[in-house]
Amino acid sequence: MRLIDSHAHLDAEAFDADLPAVLARARADGVVASVVPAVEAAGFAKLKSLAQTHSGLAPAYGLHPMYLDRHRPEHLAVLRDWLEHERPCAVGECGLDHHVEGLDPERQREFLIGQLQLAREFDLPVILHARRALDEVIALLRRIGGLRGVVHSFSGSREQATQLFRLGFHLGIGGPVTFERAARLRGVVAWMPLEFLLLETDAPDQPDADWRGQRNEPARLPRVLQSIAQLRDEPMDAIAEQTTRNAATLFGLSLD
Repeated sequence: MRLIDSHAHLDAEAFDADLPAVLARARADGVVASVVPAVEAAGFAKLKSLAQTHSGLAPAYGLHPMYLDRHRPEHLAVLRDWLEHERPCAVGECGLDHHVEGLDPERQREFLIGQLQLAREFDLPVILHARRALDEVIALLRRIGGLRGVVHSFSGSREQATQLFRLGFHLGIGGPVTFERAARLRGVVAWMPLEFLLLETDAPDQPDADWRGQRNEPARLPRVLQSIAQLRDEPMDAIAEQTTRNAATLFGLSLD
């Protein structure tokens, strides 16, 4: 099986000491590529360097809402330059977060709208973070139009998922689906059309139920796949093939 981790922060400090070993473990477990979304302008250069040094890393550039205090209005212009000259696989990670206190909602919206407009301008998919803000994010996607992408770490309802499918968006599913208490998420995953599903780890965060409390990494992706296959009562290899095709098509990745 060949798997694509559609969301892994392998540029995080947590991987500075042993990234080659992390990538070797991933390859040994069938993970042939990882989409790595930046979270702030100051990290763009590091991510570019890592992608040039290590095969199988597909960089995306964006301004994450949780790092709002590090973003400046001029960073949207910086991002535009990076998109124009680097042609990454996506814009992101970007979005809205109404869970963390102290993040100005209006400034979050300004940065998100700016990034959605850039994604449309450059015809790139967008990687979205939407925590306690999914309805608002869906409304913005509908208002701006002409977009495609993924809502990573989806935790919404069937109704919200259906709206996203109609807008051309996938759902990124990772470690949370392995927890039995995540009844609503598991129900959505069992029900949803497979052509909208992407696998992810969100490494180093959101480890699966068997890995809780430890640093997450792409090599844990087969555990996510196993849980989804059990929930859907479908073969793992069929889900692996379809989700890998989904990610490759969305992000323009070659599987040769």
